[in-house]
Amino acid sequence: MNLLPKSTADFGSTEYWNAFFRKRGKQAFEWYGEYPELCDQLHQYIKPKDEILVVGCGNSKLSMDLYDVGFKKITNIDISPVVIKQMQEANRSTRPEMTWNQMDATAMSFPNESFSVVLDKGTLDALFTDESTAVVTVVQKYFAEIGRVLRAAGRYVCISLLQEHILRKVVDHFPAAHFMLRIVRCPEAGKGHATEESPNADGSSLVVFAIVATKLKNIPMRILELGLAGNHIERVKCPEELLAGVAAAQKAAMVCNGLARGSIAGMAEVSLDLFSPSTKECPRYTIHVLDQAPKRGNGKYAAFIVPQGRETEWLFATPAGRRKLQESAKFDRLAIVTLHRGHVYKDLEAVKAELAESVKSLAPNGLQGASIPYLSIGAEVGRRETIHTGHSELSGAYVVEEIAGENGRLFRRLVFLANQSVVQSEAALKMTRVRGSRAAQKVIDPGYLACQHHLFMTVGVQLAANMANAPGTSNNCPVAVVGLGGGGLCTFMRECLKRTTITAVEIDPEIEQIAVQYFGLTLDQRLRVVIADGIQFLADEAAREAHYSALLFDVDSKDPSVGMSCPPATFLELAVLANVRKLIGEQGLFVLNLVCRNESLRNTTVKSLKRTFRYVLSYQLEEDVNEIFYCTDNERLKEVSNWQELLRTAADDVNKLARKEKLTHEQELVDLSDFITALKI
Repeated sequence: MNLLPKSTADFGSTEYWNAFFRKRGKQAFEWYGEYPELCDQLHQYIKPKDEILVVGCGNSKLSMDLYDVGFKKITNIDISPVVIKQMQEANRSTRPEMTWNQMDATAMSFPNESFSVVLDKGTLDALFTDESTAVVTVVQKYFAEIGRVLRAAGRYVCISLLQEHILRKVVDHFPAAHFMLRIVRCPEAGKGHATEESPNADGSSLVVFAIVATKLKNIPMRILELGLAGNHIERVKCPEELLAGVAAAQKAAMVCNGLARGSIAGMAEVSLDLFSPSTKECPRYTIHVLDQAPKRGNGKYAAFIVPQGRETEWLFATPAGRRKLQESAKFDRLAIVTLHRGHVYKDLEAVKAELAESVKSLAPNGLQGASIPYLSIGAEVGRRETIHTGHSELSGAYVVEEIAGENGRLFRRLVFLANQSVVQSEAALKMTRVRGSRAAQKVIDPGYLACQHHLFMTVGVQLAANMANAPGTSNNCPVAVVGLGGGGLCTFMRECLKRTTITAVEIDPEIEQIAVQYFGLTLDQRLRVVIADGIQFLADEAAREAHYSALLFDVDSKDPSVGMSCPPATFLELAVLANVRKLIGEQGLFVLNLVCRNESLRNTTVKSLKRTFRYVLSYQLEEDVNEIFYCTDNERLKEVSNWQELLRTAADDVNKLARKEKLTHEQELVDLSDFITALKI
């Protein structure tokens, strides 16, 4: 039996509703939910002493339920005489004080200021079907009647889905008519769980809101309030903020509905940011939802909480890493939750409690009420401590923070807030006794290399040193590194490769100060920092005919929209590469750290390198997107076999020197044979 209207215009038709209720009979029709799902909001804004007008009552049980819990002064009206007669007969003996009247809500016959509450469940949505002139005129009449029959300090409480055109009209009309306006979400309403009447319900839900407009005699300013999380009500500054908040809740529900209906296996992951009601600038949590084809494993659905500070690791920070995590966890659906800096998290149990409803809403159909297992690394929420905040004129706001990594090891990190998912620099901390102090103190571990590509760049420098010096000699090997960061690469090379003198080129003076104060960078006769634009530095050095045995590019691009994030594309122009070639001469080595996700840009880069240098080799790191290029004109590297032999020697030398200097050099080359054979000419 088809009970849906033929067109949206039917929603305002008396004939449609008469036919609807004749077909429906005595079976109640509940728009957006029943009393138990709405009572939390209703009881906050309606009191038993109120004189209540229910507009567009239909055959909903809402009035009856309110009556039965103590709200006796209820008047109901509806445009359909059929339903009014049905409801009069059904309630005459059981609810004698409640009245039922056939009446058009846009032209009511009640005296002015007759009621303290006007309650509307779905009537506004039924009237406001589109933005045509005729429909808008009807809605304006309806709003005018509400204002007329309400007493001062009375409330219009409307349960609605708040389509955008409806919300805009509500926000435009009520504050201008001297109403204080509040929009709150009804979290329990509109849920489509399977019932005896609807056994095939798919678990999806409508997002239901309550409009609470309070009539005031005189209001000097617009008062707009929004409540989307529990009982927290927030005053917003302008209508657009309120519109954006409602739209965000609706979009999130759309995602949850989609996830409830089916699997996204074989598709991209779905990501959601969750904000604290009091902090809209920075998310409190981010949830990545992944599906895989059902298989025999640990179960259908689980949530994995990433400890603070670990969210930038490959396993948690990249789609490929998260996919690998899901495969190892063996759940059909996995929600991976990351915690953001700038927030306080009491402990793991508190985080689980806070996430419970959100995690449940992302469950597959049939599991919304089931117990959901939570996975993590250890039993702690992780530790993140900010030790310094600052601002760079070139890179914006930044933080220096300490986090506890695997096995409780401490790390210090530099993070620019414009790109919080990327750790700009990282150093390991160790406890040691400092001269003049009895207690052990935290100091930077100079032997820790945060990035695997730094080890391969160091091997390149040792290769250049070996080629520049005859065996047994101690001639100096001058090295230039464009891009300082926290100075981890320069610090390691200074400690490990004693024959080097290092010039680090950094455009941002703030970075030098950070590296010295917080990352243990030691400046002396063997390591200096030049504050300059890298491209201009190369041109100036070439003009004065300087020479370097090795020249390294390890500089990030500030433009995330380009498919190449390291180095900036201007560093690979032919004129710049010509200066590099001039500085290293025929015997030196140019080492490039390339991070490029655009195959066309990579091909262009390779062509430029091959046009500039006679011999170009590359090594693609396994887990990272970094690719290391070794470029030279040295005839000793004409043959691949010579590259392999010399690089094998250089790699062995780096490992031996690191152990000799008692550096905690934990990142030995992945597999030397793989490293050598993977070199591409």
